[in-house]
Order: sequence, then C-alpha cells, then structure tokens
Amino acid sequence: MTTKAVAPLENGRVEPLQSDARDLSAGRPQDPVIELSGARKTYTSGEIVFEALRGIDCQIYEGDYVAIVGPSGSGKSTLMNILGCLDVLTEGKYILAGDNVAELDETQLATVRNRRIGFVFQQFNLLPSLSAVANVELPLLYARLGAAERKERALRALDSVGLADKSGNRPGELSGGQQQRVAIARALVTEPTIVLADEPTGNLDSSSTDEILGLFDRLHGLGRTIVLITHEADVAARAQVAYNVTDGQFTGDALGVRR
Repeated sequence: MTTKAVAPLENGRVEPLQSDARDLSAGRPQDPVIELSGARKTYTSGEIVFEALRGIDCQIYEGDYVAIVGPSGSGKSTLMNILGCLDVLTEGKYILAGDNVAELDETQLATVRNRRIGFVFQQFNLLPSLSAVANVELPLLYARLGAAERKERALRALDSVGLADKSGNRPGELSGGQQQRVAIARALVTEPTIVLADEPTGNLDSSSTDEILGLFDRLHGLGRTIVLITHEADVAARAQVAYNVTDGQFTGDALGVRR
C-alpha cells in the first residue's frame, strides 16, 4: 500500500503519538483486522421485524482507508455500531483483530472499544463544561492512568491535530472544525489502530470539511486504519475504497482501488 502525499496542516501538524509508529507501506498483513461474514442485524418490536443489515461480507486490512456510503436509513450507521462493538450481530460472524466478537464478554468488549478503536461522531459529543484537554483525557479515565500521564497524553493528542494552543478552551469557544479536531484528538489519545468516523463532516462548512478530511488523509498516511461512514460521494472519494450500502446490503462493486 502506498500513501498519498499531503500538505502540512495549517497552524498545526499531525504526528504519531508514539515515536515508533510503524510504516505500513512495506506490505499488507496476511489477515484482515476487520472481517464480516454474512453479517445480519434484525430489530424486532412486537410483530414488526426490521432487517437493518442483510448479509454483508467485508474485509478491511490494517492501514486501509475505507468509506461506507449510503443514504439515511441504508444501514450504514448500524454497520458502524457493529464494527465499533457498540451492538452485536443477529446472525453471521465478526472477527476483529483475530478475535470473534461474539465470544467476548462485556468487560472485554469495553476494553476493545477503549483500546483498539477510536470513535469520531457527527455531533462531536464533547462535554461543554470541560476544557479541550479535559475532554480528550476522558477515554484515559477507563484505563486508570494517573492524572499527570492523562494530561500529558491529551496534550500530545491535541498537538497532533494542531490545537495545542486551544487546550484550555471549552467547546463553546471553538469553531465547529476545531471541535471536531478535539473529538479526533480524543479518539486518538488511547492510540487505537482503528478510527471509526460516523458522518464526521456532517455539521461542518466546506472549509472545515476540507480541514477534517485533510486530517484523516494524514492519519491514514501514518498507518491508521480508517473507516468513514458518509452519505456524501465527494467525502467518500478521499478513501482508498468506497462501498455503497442500500437497504442493509452492499450494492455494486467497491469503488476505487486499494493502494
């Protein structure tokens, strides 16, 4: 896999949070980090049965940048919840980094969500009463790190998204694009190998959208595995591969090529 050349982020830079970040360009791992086989998700309410996912097969390798594209109600957010271990399949198999997710208990699932996966959401989900650095620290509370180490890592994460100078600002004092960068720093602070982003540009203007997508380009260039959920074709075009999802199924061939 080769990575795309990108320009530096204005007023900041993206750096690996660890100095020994791996170069994944040498070759693809043998096994996928994410593998779905016959994935189905059914919701039942009384006599009403709704199939949100209807037999999805998917393989994502470490270092891939994948977009999942579809309109509202297509099943793409349900798919993200499955990939993020926020929900479980009704039928089929989900293998995450070699582990069968169905065999993990609640404690193990919580550890997976905290250590392996970083989440980025459309609504930012920042606590308005906390500073940027305190918001970024939150995932580290679960890891029971000391206060000094939490703050140091949170500051490094903010620096990695170009917001070191905004660490003391609360969300209401930041632009939409800056709030999303804080949310991305929070996703990165546990040093996950996978970043799941659900409509991360949905609440942003065009300038902030370009900024955030440029940041994802850079994270991908550093070897992060990125899965981006979107309804916008131009956003999906930034990924290596885009899958169309309609009525809970992948439709047509994957758009783009792995590189």
